[in-house]
Amino acid sequence: MNNLDQIKNNFLKLDDTLSEFATKSLEAERITLEKEDYRTPFFRDIDRIIYSLSYTRYLDKTQVYSFKDNDHISKRITHVGLVNKIARTIGRAIGLNTDLIEAIALGHDIGHTPLGHTGESFLNEISLRETGEYFCHNVQSMRNLEYVENNGKGLNLTIQVLDGILCHNGEELLKEYHTQKKTKEDVINQYNMCYKDKKFNNKFPMTLEGCVVRLSDIISYLGRDIEDAERLGVLNTNDIPVRVKNILGNNNREIVNTIVTDVIENSIGKPYIKISDDVFSAMKELMDFNYKNIYYKSMSKELIEYYREGMNIIYGVYKKAIDEEDLDNEIYTIFLNTQDDQYLRNTSTERKVIDFIAGMTDDYFINQVKKYKKDVKIFTK
Repeated sequence: MNNLDQIKNNFLKLDDTLSEFATKSLEAERITLEKEDYRTPFFRDIDRIIYSLSYTRYLDKTQVYSFKDNDHISKRITHVGLVNKIARTIGRAIGLNTDLIEAIALGHDIGHTPLGHTGESFLNEISLRETGEYFCHNVQSMRNLEYVENNGKGLNLTIQVLDGILCHNGEELLKEYHTQKKTKEDVINQYNMCYKDKKFNNKFPMTLEGCVVRLSDIISYLGRDIEDAERLGVLNTNDIPVRVKNILGNNNREIVNTIVTDVIENSIGKPYIKISDDVFSAMKELMDFNYKNIYYKSMSKELIEYYREGMNIIYGVYKKAIDEEDLDNEIYTIFLNTQDDQYLRNTSTERKVIDFIAGMTDDYFINQVKKYKKDVKIFTK
């Protein structure tokens, strides 16, 4: 055995420790076949994601709160790291493939717009109006990694990673998470159908690793968002319902530890991921509490309308620039000039503009709105 074979075997040793329900490295499949190196395919996907330009832009994207002069308030990169850690903890405890988990977790929010879910709702309105198709950040995450990144050539990630990213939907809590058997063609079809029919946007992942990330997405933000709100003086942990505190705990550390331990104990040795009845009901109550007291109040109505109008304005500016071939406009100098011919030929004008806006950081988006919106009233930092 030569050194390269030994190195490959070292990477594959993880598979020997996995449960019968885990996804083995040898099951990995890419949309386009390519020669693998000494790394296992899922491990290689991790590298491709963290070295991407989109991953770098996590640093300046909103989690919940925008425009807050507090360095301890979570950004999107914080959330992604927490999802990764929580999901890997659960995965290791129950014998799943932590390389696959990490790749899904690190890539799951790549498609998030500036200003978080608020910005996503603006871009969905624009997309429905302009193309008749939905915009959802999880779908855009798969799109960005497979069709926009790497100058439009994509990263050619494994289908298991892309499926986990597409199906992460961290806004709906379930008591049990079951896998859904899929082929490569099924995943691509689901991706395409998500633009047209919302029911395709809520399917289970094809792997237990994907299920773990989907649940960990929720676990990671439940308590952390409360901590952020408390730091900003928006609420106090004393406001959390007593029943929730009695079951889950009084702070983020206790909440995460309680839920993670519960999931591990109820999922080990099973072909699905499960939460106990008491913990599930407490999580549901806490999610409702957070929506009423945090998410619905994270941005003022005036600010929402300002940036809704601003996003519509810059959409129109970029679309006009493409129609008129204004090569000095930002959509060319920052984005389209870097994309390969296949992306340029196969992508509609509307989709090019949506891709550009979706990829923006908060600061870049804000500066573009300031530049093109004539109203001088600015509700920012």
